[in-house]
Amino acid sequence: MCGLVGIVGSGAVDVAPDIYDALTVLQHRGQDAAGIMTCSDGRFHQRKSEGLVRDVFRQEHMARLEGSIGLGHTRYPTAGSSGPALAQPFYVNSPYGIALAHNGNLTNARELGQALFDSELRHLNTDSDSEVLLNVLAYELQHRGKLQPQPEDIFAAVAAVHRRCRGGYAAVAVIVNHGLLAFRDPNGIRPLVFGYRDGPRGRDYMVASESVALDVLGYTLAGDIAPGEALFIDAAGQLHRQQCAENPRLRPCIFEHVYFARPDSMMDQISVYKTRMRAGSALARKILRDWPEHDIDVVIPIPDTSRTAGQSLAHDLGLKFREGFMKNRYIGRTFIMPGQSQRKKSVRQKLNPIRLEFEGKNVLLVDDSIVRGTTSREIIQMARDAGAAKVYLASAAPPVRYPNVYGIDMPAAEELIAHERSVDEICAAIGADRLVYQDLDDLIRCSAEGNPEVDGFDCSVFDGAYLTGDVDAHYLQKLSDARNDAAKEQSDVRAHGAVVGIYNDR
Repeated sequence: MCGLVGIVGSGAVDVAPDIYDALTVLQHRGQDAAGIMTCSDGRFHQRKSEGLVRDVFRQEHMARLEGSIGLGHTRYPTAGSSGPALAQPFYVNSPYGIALAHNGNLTNARELGQALFDSELRHLNTDSDSEVLLNVLAYELQHRGKLQPQPEDIFAAVAAVHRRCRGGYAAVAVIVNHGLLAFRDPNGIRPLVFGYRDGPRGRDYMVASESVALDVLGYTLAGDIAPGEALFIDAAGQLHRQQCAENPRLRPCIFEHVYFARPDSMMDQISVYKTRMRAGSALARKILRDWPEHDIDVVIPIPDTSRTAGQSLAHDLGLKFREGFMKNRYIGRTFIMPGQSQRKKSVRQKLNPIRLEFEGKNVLLVDDSIVRGTTSREIIQMARDAGAAKVYLASAAPPVRYPNVYGIDMPAAEELIAHERSVDEICAAIGADRLVYQDLDDLIRCSAEGNPEVDGFDCSVFDGAYLTGDVDAHYLQKLSDARNDAAKEQSDVRAHGAVVGIYNDR
């Protein structure tokens, strides 16, 4: 999961400051690395490195990022690896000069990488599937042999990308002297929106992973880039759009609504905030149905993502809603952190209980989801240490039983707390007095209510149904070998010691 931004300005004003501001808004989508690449006078200007946006870019870097067209990226490593070689955007010089930033994961990256080397004579510097996607696009553009490609040539190249690449992906690219290109996978698994801003010099365009980036910079949200669609803004500032997939279907990742996206975002015409409110109400109905004699005294959210669901749950149950944990906002999202020991340590650094809200009370903690169980176990113990009489836990999402293959670092199946465990067994493992999970049908209804035209959702982490149809036991085993905590720790050593990438970086 990453954050993407692309901007085409209407005048001679540099777009890098706006890209920087947009990336800070999308920092929640990736905290491992950040990068900006701009283009002026036929040349790319780049700054990228490991770290948060505020740490990567200094005044001297911004001064060198000249140009009225550019793109930015915040990186989240799917396989847990880090290293300067894996920061995006990536770049190839042929044809034209293309820079690309990518969010998602290609499930057939290995086969594509081999074909690029064997048949298309293209060299890859890393094992990143983002570099694979860039080179597939570059090859398809070069294959058309146009010195001055027209929009129809660019859309034909994207159509070929869709035929060759499988998985979930959203991408933004700058083609030197020609314009900015953005496209989304045929299932619309990964999000991508665009908007415009009118000024004295004309109309500016912006593409981003979430609508909040447009809001902050004063852009009007024009809509979502549709599944399989490509959007191209040429050097003259003209907008071109075309459907490039043969059988597109809108089936976005439902975990965006559960956890990743900001609540003030609109995705595929669905309000993330309203979805989370409805999820809380659905949980309340389940509690009233299955546990009518409950003895809950107070509802306490686990900050921050579960706050919206917790508020509506408490309201519908007629219970007090209290902030029981104070959050250290200078600690990163523990879900994203590689390594079990680092995640466990960060929980205590990140949250501190307000003892008065726990002492002698039966508390219902609300979380957006439970993945490894590390955070849940630590927080439940913190609540007990703060004096809670009983500690119940409600998850706004169903049990996470399967790995994610489309760009979210859900680990090897055996590291998921719900893998091959019943709800009672999970409850005992995390030390809760009672555990309540959202039903999958209810979660789907909560999201679908915002846009009845959605064909469905990628719910693979809950039901094991992978939309692309190319994920089997062999693939999942290879994924497990790459993503388990031992592999991540080893890859981190390699990446920092020898600047070596690892497969499926996001």
